Amino acid sequence: MSINLLHRHALEDHISGFETDPNPNHLCVIRRPVIFSVLAHEGQETAVAEALWNAEDVAPRFCSPSEWFAVSRTLGAETVAGTLSEIAGASVVDQSDGRVLMEISGPSVRTILAKCVAIDLHPEVFEEGHSASMLCCHAEANVARTGADRFEIIVPRSLAGSVFELLMEMGREHALTRGFAG
Repeated sequence: MSINLLHRHALEDHISGFETDPNPNHLCVIRRPVIFSVLAHEGQETAVAEALWNAEDVAPRFCSPSEWFAVSRTLGAETVAGTLSEIAGASVVDQSDGRVLMEISGPSVRTILAKCVAIDLHPEVFEEGHSASMLCCHAEANVARTGADRFEIIVPRSLAGSVFELLMEMGREHALTRGFAG
């Protein structure tokens, strides 16, 4: 007897049937990202951070002085696990099934996010490549600036629907559209 298990995204019901061509302001849900938690052992924070920044096709997202998310949209979990396991002084855990990755972009992105987070997102303060853990739409999230007008938001799977709906509500006046990546 064979069992066919289909992957169903946590936000499938929030998007399916509502796809439109993206407007300039767009909220994109990444279907199958690889997300690992990386914890540096005491005294190894600098070495682990450096190794993460040098890992190919892995984007480190700062969480705390000794913790990061390692995110990849192109590599599989086994490949990322292999890369991360080679970092001396680090412990890693696959969080891919427990986290949801969204990308919000467009000319009004900072105005939309300003309604959801309590930090200054001005480009001179929150520069490209910066990330931080914070509350976003009343949920624990990691927000990263990945482009001039583009941010990634990582939230726990159990809170993804709530965060998604609040982001859409905050973006309504800016004609925010939504969809899955690719």
